[in-house]
Amino acid sequence: MNQSNTPEKNTLVEKIGPLITYTRQLAREAEHFYTQDVDSIIKDQDSDPKRIEHCLDGILDFCFDEKMLQLFKKLCRYYYNIDSVATSEYVFFYKDMWDNDK
Repeated sequence: MNQSNTPEKNTLVEKIGPLITYTRQLAREAEHFYTQDVDSIIKDQDSDPKRIEHCLDGILDFCFDEKMLQLFKKLCRYYYNIDSVATSEYVFFYKDMWDNDK
């Protein structure tokens, strides 16, 4: 019996479909917000660890999204020249949260 279209599976898709849509919309909003912050940090050559790490913390929550991951990498590359140890920790945080190759 082909179970690819079982009633249970169809119900699950119906239930999580809106959640996926909402998550993507939320990621786009976060991208808009954090892009402004990252661009400002880099443009102003801001080296305040609290500001940068607060931004990285927020972005990290959305790194399931490719555009947010790119933003995370951009800020990490900038922060690496300021604090390579802290930046390395953020890379490990990312891997712990989102790397599926465990």
